[in-house]
Amino acid sequence: MEAEATAEAGARQNMRFVPIKTADQLDLQALHRMRERLVHRRTALINQIRGFLLERGIVFAKGPANLRKQMPSLLEDVEQNITPRMRTLLDHLWQEWKTLNSDVECVSQDIETIASQDAACQRLRQIPGVGPLVSTATVAAIGNGAAFRKGREFAAWLGLIPRQHSTGGKARLLGISKRGSIYLRCLFIHGARAMLLRVKYDTGRLGQWARQLELRAPRNKVVVAVANKLARIAWAVLAKGQDYRPGAVVATA
Repeated sequence: MEAEATAEAGARQNMRFVPIKTADQLDLQALHRMRERLVHRRTALINQIRGFLLERGIVFAKGPANLRKQMPSLLEDVEQNITPRMRTLLDHLWQEWKTLNSDVECVSQDIETIASQDAACQRLRQIPGVGPLVSTATVAAIGNGAAFRKGREFAAWLGLIPRQHSTGGKARLLGISKRGSIYLRCLFIHGARAMLLRVKYDTGRLGQWARQLELRAPRNKVVVAVANKLARIAWAVLAKGQDYRPGAVVATA
């Protein structure tokens, strides 16, 4: 039955098939998967260290920067309520964290190098909020975007469009579908947050649209809407093989 279905699907002219990834795309995809695994391990290690210290009444803020800043002095402070055994254990975890952090930076540097040399990534990085991670992950996932006919299909594949429920002739839009590539969707969300931090300096149409959206919608909805827009722009840049054109807004009286 499966063979018959495959043969019938192949005979239909309106069927679309997923393009085979090139060797370069597979290499990029492997780099991103490796980095994602290392980042997850690093985050889990930080949480474990914070948990051990919290049990002894020692608290410091989340994030690698705070850990890097406070751990050396914490291990050297003999007045802290930490037993010698726990101090040895924390030092072991601290050394493990430094090794993991070095590995993450090494892989990130490889991705940065590829992003600065690849022509498609260079065009994508012209888009506000799209950096080395987003550009290389997008190229690794869709290549030149030929698998999609328009930007909305790419945004739908990322799960960045609303789910729709229709009944009684009434259409109701729900939250985003969250289907497709979780990793790439997360990167576009982070890119949208970064873009919104600098939106006040953007004089183009994208910046004006984002500023107007911020005035009438909650913050998280704005972030998702901007991520959707960035994904569509990214597809257009890849599919057309052209540079990003921001389009300056003409000031009116």
